[in-house]
Formats: sequence, structure tokens, C-alpha cells
Amino acid sequence: MSLQLEIVTPHGKVYDERIDSVVMPTTSGEVGIMPGHIPLLTEIQPGDIAVSKSGTVDHLAVSKGFAQCIGDKVSILAEHAISESDIDENEVEAAKARAQEALKNAKEMSAEELAQLETTIQYATIQQLLKKKK
Repeated sequence: MSLQLEIVTPHGKVYDERIDSVVMPTTSGEVGIMPGHIPLLTEIQPGDIAVSKSGTVDHLAVSKGFAQCIGDKVSILAEHAISESDIDENEVEAAKARAQEALKNAKEMSAEELAQLETTIQYATIQQLLKKKK
């Protein structure tokens, strides 16, 4: 028995495959989902999603969002998500530096703009940590 994992961002589908299990970061801690899991709706926090499939584990970096588990389907809706193999370390470092520089002018920003910059920095940091794991 397996699960269908779908990860979707505003930019489109990032992942859509049959898997054995998934571990995801939630606001309540890490949650592991295996076939037969009870229905679940939870908030995702920025972090590392570990996907087990055919004896291997793939990792994806994800920003905040939501996850739903119903039957044999797990759907993750996130602002951003990227597979470890697609992470460009130079691009991530540049995006993080731009966001940190913009935070220096925080006095002129709305609370929403500040939250977006903080999310950008968190997501960049997660990508960097994920690349350093290997």
C-alpha cells in the first residue's frame, strides 16, 4: 500500500508521486504519514519534508502552508517548495542577502512586508541547511 503525495505552490505542482511515507514539519512538531493514517488537516511550518519511496529518502525544502491527509492522499499547499536537487546555492544566498538588506529599512515597511521578508529568510536558510546535509 502506498500514498499519493502532491505538493502545490502558487507557481504550480512541485511534486506528485506515489510514496511509502512522508515526514513534514508542522506547527505541532514533525508529523509522519504512512498508509492508513487518520484524516488530518494541519499547518506546515518552514522546514524539511522527507519523502520515503522505494527504500530511498528524498528531501524538499518547504515554506509555510497547509497539509491535508485523507485516505491515501496527502496534499501540501505551500507558499514555496523545492526539491533538494533543484536548489541553487548561489541564488539562495543572493535572495537571503537581499531580504536581510531590505530588513534594515524595516521602519518604512508594513507588518505584511516584514512577515514576507522573514519568510523569505527562513525559506532560504532551510534550503541552505538541506544542501549542507549531503
